[in-house]
Amino acid sequence: MELAYYSDYAVRLVNSEDPARGKDSMTSVEAIRDLFGVNQSAARRATDADVTRFRSVRARLRSVFEAADRGDETLAVDLLNALLLEFPVSPQISGHDFRDDDGRPLWHMHLADHPSNATSGYAAIASMGLAFHLTEYGVDRLGLCEAPPCRNAYLDTSTNRSRRYCSDRCATRANVAAYRARKRLAADRSASTGRSADSAQRASANGER
Repeated sequence: MELAYYSDYAVRLVNSEDPARGKDSMTSVEAIRDLFGVNQSAARRATDADVTRFRSVRARLRSVFEAADRGDETLAVDLLNALLLEFPVSPQISGHDFRDDDGRPLWHMHLADHPSNATSGYAAIASMGLAFHLTEYGVDRLGLCEAPPCRNAYLDTSTNRSRRYCSDRCATRANVAAYRARKRLAADRSASTGRSADSAQRASANGER
Protein backbone atom coordinates (compact mmCIF):
# COMPACT_ATOMS: atom_id res chain seq x y z
CA MET A 1 0.00 0.00 0.00
CA GLU A 2 1.39 3.40 -0.96
CA LEU A 3 0.95 4.86 2.52
CA ALA A 4 3.03 7.99 2.06
CA TYR A 5 1.29 8.80 -1.21
CA TYR A 6 -2.25 8.46 0.12
CA SER A 7 -1.64 10.16 3.47
CA ASP A 8 -0.09 13.11 1.67
CA TYR A 9 -3.55 13.86 0.26
CA ALA A 10 -4.58 14.92 3.77
CA VAL A 11 -1.47 17.05 4.31
CA ARG A 12 -1.87 18.85 0.98
CA LEU A 13 -5.48 19.73 1.70
CA VAL A 14 -4.89 20.91 5.28
CA ASN A 15 -1.98 23.07 4.18
CA SER A 16 -4.02 24.80 1.49
CA GLU A 17 -4.97 27.20 4.28
CA ASP A 18 -2.76 29.34 6.51
CA PRO A 19 -5.13 30.44 9.32
CA ALA A 20 -2.55 32.51 11.19
CA ARG A 21 -1.92 34.68 8.13
CA GLY A 22 -5.49 34.63 6.84
CA LYS A 23 -4.46 32.93 3.59
CA ASP A 24 -6.52 30.35 1.72
CA SER A 25 -5.62 28.92 -1.68
CA MET A 26 -8.79 26.81 -1.86
CA THR A 27 -10.70 29.34 -3.94
CA SER A 28 -11.30 27.73 -7.34
CA VAL A 29 -11.82 24.53 -9.28
CA GLU A 30 -8.25 24.85 -10.55
CA ALA A 31 -6.95 24.84 -6.97
CA ILE A 32 -8.89 21.62 -6.31
CA ARG A 33 -7.51 19.96 -9.42
CA ASP A 34 -3.97 20.87 -8.38
CA LEU A 35 -4.49 18.96 -5.13
CA PHE A 36 -5.25 15.74 -7.00
CA GLY A 37 -1.80 15.77 -8.59
CA VAL A 38 -1.40 12.92 -11.06
CA ASN A 39 -4.92 11.62 -10.43
CA GLN A 40 -6.33 13.65 -13.29
CA SER A 41 -9.38 11.47 -13.92
CA ALA A 42 -10.66 12.22 -10.41
CA ALA A 43 -9.71 15.89 -10.73
CA ARG A 44 -11.95 16.30 -13.77
CA ARG A 45 -15.00 15.71 -11.59
CA ALA A 46 -14.40 18.94 -9.67
CA THR A 47 -16.96 21.74 -9.95
CA ASP A 48 -17.46 25.12 -8.27
CA ALA A 49 -19.68 23.46 -5.66
CA ASP A 50 -16.69 21.43 -4.47
CA VAL A 51 -14.83 24.50 -3.22
CA THR A 52 -17.08 24.84 -0.16
CA ARG A 53 -17.17 21.08 0.39
CA PHE A 54 -13.38 20.83 0.25
CA ARG A 55 -13.07 23.57 2.85
CA SER A 56 -15.41 21.66 5.16
CA VAL A 57 -13.39 18.43 4.84
CA ARG A 58 -10.19 20.43 5.31
CA ALA A 59 -11.41 21.77 8.66
CA ARG A 60 -12.21 18.24 9.82
CA LEU A 61 -8.82 16.90 8.76
CA ARG A 62 -7.08 19.78 10.51
CA SER A 63 -8.98 18.86 13.67
CA VAL A 64 -7.43 15.40 13.46
CA PHE A 65 -3.93 16.90 13.30
CA GLU A 66 -4.74 19.35 16.11
CA ALA A 67 -5.94 16.56 18.38
CA ALA A 68 -2.85 14.49 17.59
CA ASP A 69 -0.60 17.50 18.19
CA ARG A 70 -2.17 17.98 21.65
CA GLY A 71 -1.62 14.32 22.45
CA ASP A 72 -5.35 13.56 22.47
CA GLU A 73 -5.05 10.20 20.74
CA THR A 74 -8.64 9.08 21.33
CA LEU A 75 -10.13 12.25 19.85
CA ALA A 76 -7.85 12.08 16.81
CA VAL A 77 -8.97 8.51 16.14
CA ASP A 78 -12.65 9.32 16.71
CA LEU A 79 -12.52 12.25 14.29
CA LEU A 80 -10.76 10.16 11.67
CA ASN A 81 -13.19 7.27 12.10
CA ALA A 82 -16.08 9.65 11.47
CA LEU A 83 -14.49 10.66 8.17
CA LEU A 84 -13.87 7.04 7.21
CA LEU A 85 -17.53 6.18 7.80
CA GLU A 86 -18.75 9.13 5.77
CA PHE A 87 -16.27 8.70 2.91
CA PRO A 88 -15.63 4.97 2.33
CA VAL A 89 -13.20 3.37 -0.11
CA SER A 90 -12.64 -0.14 -1.41
CA PRO A 91 -9.16 -1.70 -1.45
CA GLN A 92 -8.42 -3.29 -4.81
CA ILE A 93 -5.48 -5.20 -6.29
CA SER A 94 -3.98 -3.31 -9.19
CA GLY A 95 -1.16 -3.99 -11.63
CA HIS A 96 -1.30 -1.00 -13.95
CA ASP A 97 1.88 0.81 -14.99
CA PHE A 98 4.18 -1.60 -13.11
CA ARG A 99 5.81 -4.59 -14.86
CA ASP A 100 8.57 -7.02 -13.89
CA ASP A 101 11.38 -8.14 -16.21
CA ASP A 102 9.08 -10.72 -17.81
CA GLY A 103 6.37 -8.18 -18.50
CA ARG A 104 4.05 -9.44 -15.78
CA PRO A 105 2.14 -6.98 -13.56
CA LEU A 106 3.67 -6.07 -10.24
CA TRP A 107 0.54 -6.36 -8.15
CA HIS A 108 -0.07 -3.79 -5.42
CA MET A 109 -2.95 -2.52 -3.32
CA HIS A 110 -4.87 0.47 -4.60
CA LEU A 111 -7.63 2.53 -2.98
CA ALA A 112 -10.69 2.80 -5.20
CA ASP A 113 -13.23 5.43 -4.23
CA HIS A 114 -16.91 5.54 -5.10
CA PRO A 115 -17.63 9.26 -5.03
CA SER A 116 -20.70 11.22 -5.88
CA ASN A 117 -18.47 14.27 -6.34
CA ALA A 118 -14.79 15.25 -6.33
CA THR A 119 -14.84 16.12 -2.63
CA SER A 120 -16.07 12.67 -1.63
CA GLY A 121 -13.39 10.99 -3.71
CA TYR A 122 -10.59 13.13 -2.32
CA ALA A 123 -11.83 12.91 1.27
CA ALA A 124 -12.08 9.11 1.06
CA ILE A 125 -8.49 8.68 -0.12
CA ALA A 126 -7.09 11.33 2.25
CA SER A 127 -8.86 9.84 5.28
CA MET A 128 -7.88 6.26 4.50
CA GLY A 129 -4.27 7.24 3.81
CA LEU A 130 -4.10 9.12 7.10
CA ALA A 131 -5.67 6.17 8.92
CA PHE A 132 -3.05 3.80 7.51
CA HIS A 133 -0.29 6.18 8.56
CA LEU A 134 -1.70 6.58 12.08
CA THR A 135 -2.14 2.86 12.70
CA GLU A 136 1.23 1.96 11.17
CA TYR A 137 3.39 4.61 12.83
CA GLY A 138 1.38 6.04 15.74
CA VAL A 139 -0.73 9.11 16.37
CA ASP A 140 2.35 11.06 17.50
CA ARG A 141 3.56 10.96 13.90
CA LEU A 142 0.88 13.51 12.97
CA GLY A 143 2.02 17.02 13.80
CA LEU A 144 1.60 20.76 13.31
CA CYS A 145 4.58 22.98 12.65
CA GLU A 146 6.03 24.57 15.81
CA ALA A 147 7.54 27.57 14.03
CA PRO A 148 5.12 30.45 14.73
CA PRO A 149 2.99 31.63 13.10
CA CYS A 150 3.08 28.58 10.79
CA ARG A 151 0.75 25.72 11.72
CA ASN A 152 1.13 23.56 8.64
CA ALA A 153 0.43 19.86 9.04
CA TYR A 154 3.15 17.28 8.50
CA LEU A 155 3.74 13.54 8.80
CA ASP A 156 6.76 12.63 10.88
CA THR A 157 8.76 9.92 9.09
CA SER A 158 11.99 10.47 11.04
CA THR A 159 13.62 7.43 12.63
CA ASN A 160 13.54 8.91 16.14
CA ARG A 161 10.19 10.73 16.07
CA SER A 162 11.99 14.07 16.32
CA ARG A 163 10.31 16.15 13.62
CA ARG A 164 8.83 19.44 14.83
CA TYR A 165 8.56 21.56 11.69
CA CYS A 166 6.78 21.24 8.35
CA SER A 167 9.82 22.21 6.26
CA ASP A 168 13.52 23.01 6.36
CA ARG A 169 12.61 26.67 5.93
CA CYS A 170 10.51 26.70 9.10
CA ALA A 171 13.16 24.71 11.00
CA THR A 172 15.83 27.26 10.03
CA ARG A 173 13.59 30.18 10.95
CA ALA A 174 12.82 28.65 14.36
CA ASN A 175 16.49 27.92 15.04
CA VAL A 176 17.49 31.49 14.15
CA ALA A 177 14.75 32.89 16.41
CA ALA A 178 15.86 30.63 19.27
CA TYR A 179 19.50 31.69 18.80
CA ARG A 180 18.58 35.37 18.87
CA ALA A 181 16.46 34.82 21.98
CA ARG A 182 19.40 33.15 23.74
CA LYS A 183 21.68 36.03 22.75
CA ARG A 184 19.19 38.58 24.12
CA LEU A 185 18.87 36.62 27.36
CA ALA A 186 22.64 36.41 27.74
CA ALA A 187 22.97 40.14 27.08
CA ASP A 188 20.25 40.94 29.62
CA ARG A 189 21.92 38.74 32.23
CA SER A 190 25.27 40.34 31.54
CA ALA A 191 23.79 43.81 31.87
CA SER A 192 22.02 42.80 35.08
CA THR A 193 25.22 41.33 36.50
CA GLY A 194 27.06 44.53 35.60
CA ARG A 195 24.44 46.67 37.32
CA SER A 196 24.59 44.47 40.42
CA ALA A 197 28.38 44.75 40.52
CA ASP A 198 28.19 48.54 40.22
CA SER A 199 25.65 48.71 43.03
CA ALA A 200 27.84 46.54 45.24
CA GLN A 201 30.85 48.73 44.57
CA ARG A 202 28.91 51.91 45.40
CA ALA A 203 27.57 50.34 48.58
CA SER A 204 31.05 49.28 49.60
CA ALA A 205 32.43 52.73 48.89
CA ASN A 206 29.70 54.37 50.96
CA GLY A 207 30.42 52.02 53.83
CA GLU A 208 34.10 52.99 53.91
CA ARG A 209 33.37 56.68 54.32
